[in-house]
Amino acid sequence: MSDEIQPGTPAIPTERSEHEIRMEKVARLRAMGIEPWPPTEQVTSTAQQILENYSPEKESEEYTIAGRIMTLRLHGKTAFAHVQDRSGKLQVYIRQDVLGEEQFSFIQQYIDIGDIVWFKGTSFKTKTGEITLKVVDFELLSKCLYPLPEKFHGLADVEIRYRQRYLDLISNPESKEKFKKRSKIIQMLRDYLNSYDFLEVETPMLHPIPGGAAARPFVTHHNTYDMDLFLRVAPELYLKRLVVGGFDRVYEINRNFRNEGVSTRHNPEFTMLEFYMAYHEYHFIMNFVEAMIRHAVIEVCKTGQVPYGEQIIDFDKPFARISPRQALAEYAKIREEELAPQAIDTLLKKHAIEMPKESSVERKIFALFEKLAEPHLIHPTFIVDFPVEISPLAKRDPKNPYLAARFELFVAGMELSNGFNELNDPMDQAERFKDQARQQAGGDVEAMHYDADYVHALEYGLPPTVGVGIGIDRLTMLLTDTTSIKDVILFPTLKRKDL
Repeated sequence: MSDEIQPGTPAIPTERSEHEIRMEKVARLRAMGIEPWPPTEQVTSTAQQILENYSPEKESEEYTIAGRIMTLRLHGKTAFAHVQDRSGKLQVYIRQDVLGEEQFSFIQQYIDIGDIVWFKGTSFKTKTGEITLKVVDFELLSKCLYPLPEKFHGLADVEIRYRQRYLDLISNPESKEKFKKRSKIIQMLRDYLNSYDFLEVETPMLHPIPGGAAARPFVTHHNTYDMDLFLRVAPELYLKRLVVGGFDRVYEINRNFRNEGVSTRHNPEFTMLEFYMAYHEYHFIMNFVEAMIRHAVIEVCKTGQVPYGEQIIDFDKPFARISPRQALAEYAKIREEELAPQAIDTLLKKHAIEMPKESSVERKIFALFEKLAEPHLIHPTFIVDFPVEISPLAKRDPKNPYLAARFELFVAGMELSNGFNELNDPMDQAERFKDQARQQAGGDVEAMHYDADYVHALEYGLPPTVGVGIGIDRLTMLLTDTTSIKDVILFPTLKRKDL
């Protein structure tokens, strides 16, 4: 009966729910003077350590372990259980003639699947070859008041998995492994940057002026200062202030917040790595990003061939580098003459793409690229030659003033990274901010504000600098073969259930 009741679901009134039964056990324990949530006992080992340390010669060694009871099988005067801790599962073997009748009766009457229990014992190998802990003592550390999800199918309800992530982690080992891998990905990126003398910093989450990306911000209010503040959409402008101040190599791994739509690739709160490197430019940093990501992939996945859906993403080969024009030719079979100024509007109309009248040809080409070519960029591909209009913080390409010295890295049809030579001409930056302000006044909620303080910082001299952003959530999706961003964020943003 208990396996069929979802946590938090009211029981049928005519039946005693598993929750009620367990609450009665708590009452009886307290009546006997036994605390269901006592202070902890000393733990000397993990399940994995006991498994790895086992040998017939070490069967007399004593261990203590604590974890959650995942299975419990009573057989007369013996019992078997599996206890799960942070390292994995271990079988424990409990005998009445070892514990005594009173202690064994306690297990029979008061220990349930889901309880957190401390065990002391020695290891041995069963006839079936399973390394097991022979229990000589135990202690209930934390009573579980609801049954765990049905053991044969795990927690299948996606909604509950997101809203009650703790149940997902208890019940679905693959979910736990994804988040362990996520942690390792971040560690590998951090170690790589540290090895190149980058300094990790923290910049504000609350901004008086939203900036650093084209995005709609969240707005809040500070009562003491009586002023509106914005949750940051990007740390970029603060990190570049630090480069002005002399931190030539700087990075931050932290949250961004964008008041935008939710999809399998977008969450309003997400994690980015941003780093800045003075005295280098975007061609150099593309090589750097390629090497860093390949390093993280191989360290985390132990191979450069990573499965993602029906594809095998090849991180071993050199990453391709093409322009939007070349991508349209290769993946959408668009001829160069179709992209000419006198012809491109016909192509836009054919593919139902609407653009502002003042858009340049390069911006129109990029809009076509996003719709027709971007989904086909499966293997790691750098896209270069971005229009300046959509790159308000990037330097112009010295060979073409209509293009930005910028790249984006795509994998599996997703943008994974963005980077460019940072605009360090304060007068040019001021003009671009003014253009963004005009777009905002015209109704563009994602256009940037004019940031006079940042322009003033540039007037003190930002050295030639290149900057990069990498989406941690999307990189984790790629390296864990996950198609929804909610599955790689421990607590994704969800609509309130009462709305």
